[in-house]
Formats: sequence, C-alpha cells, structure tokens
Amino acid sequence: MDLKRVLIITYYFPPRLGVASLRLKGLAKYLPEFGWEPVILTATLPGIPDQRFKVIQTPYPGDITALLKKKLGLNSSKGFQEQIGVPLAIREGKKSFTRKLITIIKGLIAYPDEQKRWYSIAVKTGMKIMKEGNFKAIISSSGPVTTHLVAKELKIKYNIPWIADLRDLWTQNHNYSYGILRKWFERRLEVNMFSWADALVTVSEPLAENLSTLHTKKSIFVILNGFDPEEMMQEPLTKQFTITYTGQLYQGKQNSDILLRAISELITQKLISRNNIGIRFFGPTQYWLEQEIKKYGLVEVVQQYGIISRKIILKKQRESQILLLLNWNDPREQGLYSGKLFEYLAAKRPILAIGGPKGVISELLLETSTGFHSSDLESLKFFIIKCYKDYRKNGQVQYCGKIDKIKKYSHYEMAKKFSRVLENIINKK
Repeated sequence: MDLKRVLIITYYFPPRLGVASLRLKGLAKYLPEFGWEPVILTATLPGIPDQRFKVIQTPYPGDITALLKKKLGLNSSKGFQEQIGVPLAIREGKKSFTRKLITIIKGLIAYPDEQKRWYSIAVKTGMKIMKEGNFKAIISSSGPVTTHLVAKELKIKYNIPWIADLRDLWTQNHNYSYGILRKWFERRLEVNMFSWADALVTVSEPLAENLSTLHTKKSIFVILNGFDPEEMMQEPLTKQFTITYTGQLYQGKQNSDILLRAISELITQKLISRNNIGIRFFGPTQYWLEQEIKKYGLVEVVQQYGIISRKIILKKQRESQILLLLNWNDPREQGLYSGKLFEYLAAKRPILAIGGPKGVISELLLETSTGFHSSDLESLKFFIIKCYKDYRKNGQVQYCGKIDKIKKYSHYEMAKKFSRVLENIINKK
C-alpha cells in the first residue's frame, strides 16, 4: 500500500520529556497503519530518537528566557529564583513576588512563547522538506504555538491542507498567565492564524466547545490523548499497600492534604496499619509537600523519590496497589484529562482520583470501571478502607477495569481518528 505523506511539526517528541511527546510518538507510530507516512519536523532533541520514525531535527537557538539568563551571567538550566537566592519556601509560595515579576518579564519577552527563536529555522527547513517530498497534509501540535506559526507559513506557500492540534487551548486557556493587554494582541494573532487552518483538533469535548465560540467557522474535532497498547502489561504487585503518584505536582492547584489527612485518621483509628501502607510520589521533590507530610506525622509512610526514568515510572505504576490522580481544584478543569490518566489505564491498576469537579475524568473512570473519584474526606476514607480490606483478604486490591472500554483510549485509536480528519480535509481540497 502506498502511503500518503504528512509533515508533523512539533517541539515535543521523544526523547524530549513530557506527556506531549507521548501523543506525538503515538501518532507517528500508528498513522502508517491507516495509510499515512509521518515525517516529524522538530528542534534538536536531547538524545537519539527511535530509528523507526523519520525525524528531521533542526538547530535550536534556545528558549528566550535561557538567552536572557546567559546575558545576565546566570546558568540557563536553573531557575531565576534559585540563582538569586530566593529561599525554597518562598519560591513555592502561592503569592511569591519574584514569581509574579518573572511572569511579567516573560509576558514581555516570550511572545508568543519561549520557543519563538525556532520559528525562522523551522520555516526554512520546512520549505526544504516540502520541495523534496510529495506531502499531502501538515499537522502542527501545540504548545508551543510557534509550531502553528511555522505550519501557517508552509500552508500559505504550498497551499497544503493543515490540521492544527491544540493539546491545550491558547488564549482561552483558563491558566493563561499574562495580562489583559497581551491577551488582546495574542487573541488577534490566534484568530488570524487559525483562519488559515483547514481543521482544528483538541483533546476533549468541553475544550472543543470553547474553541468553537472563538473560531466559529472552523471544523473542530475531538481526539483524546491515549496510551500505547504495547505498554499495556502487568508487573508483580508490591507486598505493601502502596498508593503511587507519578509526575509533577502544583501547589495550590492540587490538593494532597485531604489524602494525607485521611490516611492519618485511618491509622489513628487503627483501621489501617502504619507498617502496611506506603504512599509514593515520583517526580520533582516539593518542599510544601514535605511540610504536609510532617504535619500529619507520616514521614515513615509517605516518601518523595524524585525524578526517575519513564521506564522505571511505568514499572512503579504497574506494581502499585492503587494509582493516585490529583485533579486540579478549579471548576474549569472539568473538561480536561490529565495526561498521566492514560498511562494509568495501561498499567491496569485501580485509579483513585482526588479533588476537582466531576467531569470528563469521572466519566471515563465510570465508563471503564477503572477507579473512583472523591472530592470529600468521608468518601475518600470509605474507598481507602474498602481497598485496604480487599488487600488484607486477597493480598492485592482487585482490578475491575473493562479492557474493551479501555482500548478505546489507545494511541492506535487516536491515530485512526487523526487519519479520518486527514482524509476529510484532503477530500475537500
């Protein structure tokens, strides 16, 4: 079968770390099964990409703030606050003055994003690729939004169908960091740029509804993130009653306090043995979390293990009795899926989601029978006791996931949906 070629423009691709890289890897891996040959255009990667994929790397001049740090004589790989001696407790504070100041500076110099210096290099390389290959379409994936700027230039020059994939919304993002003035200019840029796109893609129905209010004449499709079906496997479970969280934590946006309080109370009430339980956090160590752990007297129960490789992360997920998902405590988050949710599905272990509003995550857990969502202390304690009794009786927490439902959220299905959108836009042409 002759494959049609599609140019995928992305900053994130393995081995560059990030959930975004997994979406693009899945797309590159499974699109050929639906008649498309992907060619990846990206910036210099921090390692050798998988040789199965055709990846074209361009030189990368660096993030704009990294350049500023160098000009100030600072280490480009470390944070501003750390290098100027701001104490950790203040750096992690919700109302850090230095953090606000840095956000203001970024708002001025990093427009439209940190990777804007890659634009001209990527456009030049993209034009060379277009001349050498018979491409039928372009997919650009953000963030950063510079990928869409590059795609727009290639779209205009070669009149080629273009899909803009927004893993997060742009100016409609409720976590938009910058001021009203920048947002006004940036929204004009967004509307103008996507007027050239043949289709927009985003990762949930609520986000698609938001997009449609701004881009009223655009075809908008929903294609969720997913997991690699080849990673859907099991490991021997831990002998201890383990609850595991993997990934970054965000102070003030996620609530670990309710979990620690629930565990502390259950231990005090002798409903759980302190010696049998272990709560594990794998990801950047957080000072504020350490303070919460001490506050509830759980130093021997809860451990932060820092950053480890993804290969080991997957093993830790699969061996856990329960996987922990800390939703963001914002009603506008009800339309967002956490990227790690899909990894958790592949691990085939029960998922405990805590905090945030009922929304798409709750619906997915219910549909797949893979977990429980709790927003209050009593329901959380009830679930933990139920799982702990199961663990004590059977040596493990029972897993009830419906595999046929779970497989709907694989990268294979994701690529199939992208292929349908591709066929749709080239047929219209």
